[in-house]
Amino acid sequence: MEIIIADHTHIAYAQIICDTIEKAAQTRGTGIARRKPTYIISKMEKGNAVIALDKDKFAGFCYIETWSHGKFVANSGLIVHPDYRGQGLATKIKQCVFEHSRTKFPNAKIFSITTGLAVMKLNSNLGYTPVTFSELTKDQTFWDGCQTCKNFDVLKRTQQTMCLCTGMLYDPSTKSEKNQKKITKKAFTRLKSIKQTLFLKNKKK
Repeated sequence: MEIIIADHTHIAYAQIICDTIEKAAQTRGTGIARRKPTYIISKMEKGNAVIALDKDKFAGFCYIETWSHGKFVANSGLIVHPDYRGQGLATKIKQCVFEHSRTKFPNAKIFSITTGLAVMKLNSNLGYTPVTFSELTKDQTFWDGCQTCKNFDVLKRTQQTMCLCTGMLYDPSTKSEKNQKKITKKAFTRLKSIKQTLFLKNKKK
């Protein structure tokens, strides 16, 4: 297995990456924003993506987005092909793209919004902490990208202040990597349950 920075030589994988993301969204029934192959290709060509390959077979992917003139960075679209799940590959990809983000954008705040408990735990282990959406980028283009998510109506209803996703932030100017307080999976599960009860209940009214 090879996990590397993607470039123009990997554009042939763009379609399978998009298909894998879409199928995962359908299977999980959770909010995952879809992306078009042209968007994935643009990330590869700029060196803002990480791809995992088993020889020439696609295994996993994640890309970097920059917002607010480089003040914020998001590691988005983390996906592992079904054939390679349950092997710890997502953790390795997440670690790789996080380190690449810190190297390429050393002063940027790295953030994530996700409904996935596994991703929340990965983020916590890397030093992210849960934050309100007001602490994330104000760049409207980022939030517009949520329109393909099944939970977009919740985000719209709350004027982009809350959603089923949890916002998490790594701030290099204030965080100590050696003394991070890790958030337990139990805490994330409880947080997700509260949000589902609150927003899905209101949606039915």
